[in-house]
Amino acid sequence: MTRFELQRNFLKSNFVEFKKIRTDKMNGLPKPSSIKAYEPESTIVPLPEVTENVVKKHDIYHLIKNRRSTRFYSQESLTLEELSYLLWATQGISGSTKTGLTLRTVPCSGATHTFETYLFIMRVDGIPQGIYRYLPIEHQLLFMFQLDEIDNKLDAITLEQPFVPNFAKKAAVAFAWSTTPYRSEWKYDVSAHKKILIDIGHVSQNLYLASESINAGACAIGIYDQKMVDEILQLDGEEEFVLFLAAVGRKRK
Repeated sequence: MTRFELQRNFLKSNFVEFKKIRTDKMNGLPKPSSIKAYEPESTIVPLPEVTENVVKKHDIYHLIKNRRSTRFYSQESLTLEELSYLLWATQGISGSTKTGLTLRTVPCSGATHTFETYLFIMRVDGIPQGIYRYLPIEHQLLFMFQLDEIDNKLDAITLEQPFVPNFAKKAAVAFAWSTTPYRSEWKYDVSAHKKILIDIGHVSQNLYLASESINAGACAIGIYDQKMVDEILQLDGEEEFVLFLAAVGRKRK
């Protein structure tokens, strides 16, 4: 039982301990940016405006009831309008507070927004295969680079899937969410990490429901090669690293 103790304690509320800590915010350290910078000359892909017209199923009851982890995909591409909608549904900005904090389509502890959304795009109409990053403020895609044999690289990252081996490489697109923990640590110190894990669950569930609403399917991926995916996405693995992945594609009939 003792080998579980540390992780079980991590799951519990540590509010009493947190009250004894002076956070970096309390100590007057500058707030970290909630948006990752990029070079002005970067290649930007505009995304279509999100409207309800892309949604094919509007009944939230049946969306929740019919949601399943989908691991069998057709070779049909997603449209750019559908990808735009999925990105908006998972990290899109829906408003802001009087103090300038962004409000997203998913809950986030203290509006700390530690996540960045990277995409392995295999089959999206009008978009070359490659690695992209979502820019939520602008609602645009940042093209990062082409990746030879992108489907096989994704397969290598997500090996040893217990139910359907090699399913991720057959998706139209794979989401890889990274976290920059200090965005939350600045405000919540040792309480940050539990909050980050709770927050990514909200993101994943929105992807499931949004995918179901456009007759596509999603499957979250918690088994992956940490070092490999961080290296492919050019992350340092310490200050920023991948936290969760998900595959999305049109359901195979």
